[in-house]
Amino acid sequence: MKESIDFTVLIVLYFVCFYKKWKAKGKETFFLNTLMYIYLSFVLYFTLMPIITRILFLYLHHYPYKTMNFVPFIDILMGRGDFLRQVVLNVIMMIPFGFLLPLTNKNDAKLLKVIFFTFLVSLSIELLQPFNGRSSDITDIITNVIGGIIGYFFYFMFKPLIFKFLSYLK
Repeated sequence: MKESIDFTVLIVLYFVCFYKKWKAKGKETFFLNTLMYIYLSFVLYFTLMPIITRILFLYLHHYPYKTMNFVPFIDILMGRGDFLRQVVLNVIMMIPFGFLLPLTNKNDAKLLKVIFFTFLVSLSIELLQPFNGRSSDITDIITNVIGGIIGYFFYFMFKPLIFKFLSYLK
């Protein structure tokens, strides 16, 4: 139920800020940007939601912020928890981002750009997760960036097929 507020904000944001702008740029841009928006909405769902109601609650109750773990792969080194599952899920989560980002900006589809923006998205998530009672870890950022790089290589490998498919949208 609390997630419905976040989803409502995402839907309103889409239609107020992006829909007309992307639609005016053509079917291809509209399709790719909408696909990226939907993907990022699901990332937010799995990593941060409910965030709006949670931040309001924390603000009113002065909830302490948990600090980030800055020791890379400490869970693996210490054999704690389900570290392998977490690493795999973090890599998989960002593969679509590394794949879609170059498609949304074909004029500047470089690996360094994908690495930089994957890092920024991951860092943003990790900085916000403690507000939602979750832990924040440098390992997640590292594995997210690895996922973004893998996604970029999928983009690079399948680029001719992708552009052939996208030509049907024109």
